[in-house]
Amino acid sequence: FLFAALLQLEGGGTLLTALQALGCNCAIEKQGIPRSLSWMRRAPCAQPEDAECVREALIVMQMTVEDFITLTHSYIQEQRHDAGSGPTLSSWVQQHQTRHPTKTLSLVVLDLEKYFRLQKSQTKKQNGGAEGGVKKRRKNGGAQILPEVSRVDLEEAVVHLQLHNGVSVCFLSTWKDFSDHITMTTKAVAEAPFKQEREKTGFSFYLGSEWAGGQRVDKAGKGLLQVWRRQIQQLNRVSPDMASAILAAYPSPQLLHKAYSRCQSERESVSLLSELLIRRGEGVTSTTRRIGPELSRRLFLLMTSCDPENTLDSTV
Repeated sequence: FLFAALLQLEGGGTLLTALQALGCNCAIEKQGIPRSLSWMRRAPCAQPEDAECVREALIVMQMTVEDFITLTHSYIQEQRHDAGSGPTLSSWVQQHQTRHPTKTLSLVVLDLEKYFRLQKSQTKKQNGGAEGGVKKRRKNGGAQILPEVSRVDLEEAVVHLQLHNGVSVCFLSTWKDFSDHITMTTKAVAEAPFKQEREKTGFSFYLGSEWAGGQRVDKAGKGLLQVWRRQIQQLNRVSPDMASAILAAYPSPQLLHKAYSRCQSERESVSLLSELLIRRGEGVTSTTRRIGPELSRRLFLLMTSCDPENTLDSTV
């Protein structure tokens, strides 16, 4: 994992702390795109010491409000056939895409609402007779003049950037939000190859030999747990992780049936499994979520319904 001189900025320490807590290896480097972060992945290898690091395509850049507003204003002026001499938001992005053709750029702008609050305050002063027409912000003890950009103009520029340049823009309020955003992006980058490999399945109607051959159960009962697991996974949209979460709480159908019998109402029975936690992955890629009411309801129907015509995906 690599990132540029973001540590020198206000929230650099917060960002570094969040990444270290995630278990990432961080390296500070000067990159081609300023205020940016990029990722590297250690390619799997038989010998760990021979493993090579492969750069990921994604680059996240933290833009200042000043730069973003100035570039957006130039874009709006160009659309109104009143182009200035400076670069526009689209041309600025295209320059970076030309220099880095294999990269996917994503922009993050922090605390843009402060700009609009100051703009609103400036408008009130103008209505009161104060001199204005532009927005001013204090920076390093001096006055920095920014052009006026409306929310509608900004949304138009962002949509154009997404449609024509394939670049997304994320607006966040604080550096804590930015750190959380980078943390989630890091997890997504780490999980991407595993998800792609999981999606490389054969024909959906073909049962592999392991499933088609059935599950052997010996006289001591060894194999019954796998039979119960397969029975759960036969339900539509049930992953192995979901089945493992249910098996951890109820290792046999009999235990689950007894749990249903102890419930005071049908509503309690239907939602019995909904709060079970599903744990997936380890380390950086570890995530948790709940079974949810839908699967809990379908398993309740499977275990208790006496109607052979009952459809598990129908409403109770």
